[in-house]
Amino acid sequence: KKALVEAHGDEQVAFEWLRKKGLKTADNKAERATSEGRVYSYIHHNQKVGVLVEIACETDFVARGEEFQSLCHDVCMHIAATVPSPEAVSAADVPAEIVAEEKRILMESEDMAGKPEEIREKIVGGRMDKFVKERALLEQEYVKDPSMTVEDRLKAAIAKLGENMKINRFSKFELGS
Repeated sequence: KKALVEAHGDEQVAFEWLRKKGLKTADNKAERATSEGRVYSYIHHNQKVGVLVEIACETDFVARGEEFQSLCHDVCMHIAATVPSPEAVSAADVPAEIVAEEKRILMESEDMAGKPEEIREKIVGGRMDKFVKERALLEQEYVKDPSMTVEDRLKAAIAKLGENMKINRFSKFELGS
């Protein structure tokens, strides 16, 4: 009701207001300890892709709940469906050797030949930002709702359940690779 009053009856604006408020609430809970949670497994319908994900929360009560399990399932499905596959949970966790190799390849590419050094650095810097975001799970566009990222989906669950949650690690298995 408060959101509708704030938005002067506009449902879209009210929805956005609630979403922003929820994300702010999630940020406030980020420092709280997450010593419970679960390891969730998912096998894709084609039986050729499997995902394990470890998501932590504050209490076992929440970890056993339907909303938390839904979050785990959604994250696993996202990892299974995403190309390129995420390499790390966050951008800071993307392996430095992968980043360095990609930067080297981009700097030596044909379209960079003959450009001044500062221009090449700016172009490659922008491409590297995109490269890292594509490989960091939390930065990826969420497959079920492209208007949000995986981190936004996580924060929405945090706001709804009132507990801090964290994706600790994941692993994707593909038949033949």
